[in-house]
Amino acid sequence: MNLKNRDFLKLLDYTPEEIEGLIDLAAELKAKKKAGIPHKYCDGKNIALIFEKTSTRTRCSFEVAARDLGMGCTYLDPTGSQIGKKESIADTARVLSGIYDGIEYRGFGQEIVEELAKYASVPVWNGLTNEFHPTQILADFLTIREKFGKLKGINFVYMGDARFNMGNSLMVGCAKMGMNFTAGAPKEFFPNAALIAECEAIARETGATLRFCEDPAEAVKDADVIYTDVWVSMGEPVEVWKERIEALSPYQVNSRLMAKAKPTAIFMHCLPAYHDLKTAVGKEMGERFQRDAMEVTDQVFESEQSVVFQEAENRMHTIKAVMAATLGAI
Repeated sequence: MNLKNRDFLKLLDYTPEEIEGLIDLAAELKAKKKAGIPHKYCDGKNIALIFEKTSTRTRCSFEVAARDLGMGCTYLDPTGSQIGKKESIADTARVLSGIYDGIEYRGFGQEIVEELAKYASVPVWNGLTNEFHPTQILADFLTIREKFGKLKGINFVYMGDARFNMGNSLMVGCAKMGMNFTAGAPKEFFPNAALIAECEAIARETGATLRFCEDPAEAVKDADVIYTDVWVSMGEPVEVWKERIEALSPYQVNSRLMAKAKPTAIFMHCLPAYHDLKTAVGKEMGERFQRDAMEVTDQVFESEQSVVFQEAENRMHTIKAVMAATLGAI
């Protein structure tokens, strides 16, 4: 697998074999990390991390992965760069390419990271856009493979708003890897029709199936994996909470819903999660709408079926694999 100088912008750009190769590499690097075996394959290189949207897991994963690989990194928060304000995206890409060996972008439209990649002369990695979140899906799939020993044929169910980056990326990833994808949501929360058509074409080649189900109980029947995400994403106005709660409450992942899946089913979430009232936003919205949880109950989140923290750790190992591979270190 030679991915040297490749950008990592969305899984649509990668073949199933390349995705599997990145997961294999992540597993190898994770084993070395656990065994205390140094793997400074990128010693002396430096990367820039552009964060127009803040994050815990993505930032920590990139920074620790960079240090493990022997790299330095510079974190640019929303006030730390002039990208799109005093300096164009194209100019930013060319300036950073002269200083750094790789550039990560986490922010808004997919067109921004695509333009960065167009003008950069070093690899560009998508840490999250409105449309896609490819590094998260690699971590999710590594976690699934660790639990079930395979990806192909796994029955994967995404519950909730499937119109944006997580629903899109999980549907693409499942289609690529021959997994059976179900979106459980009201039909107005299904992914974009054009992307569904593109994924259906991929699925015909890989043996995957795609299903879109408005009945929550039917959606999770025979599920190996039940996945959800927050109902209101960062940056969205408070006003949408009422609308989303009314529409998506029937799709909350709770013990009754988990009981309708396979007994061996696991619960996944990309985090952060509103499973209790122990956060400022969770407390405010919980009290406002008389709820003790949103997209997942605390009982499921803290259950033995939940693998959310194993999944969160795997962000670092898979991001490490992406950087090592695209920087040509392996």
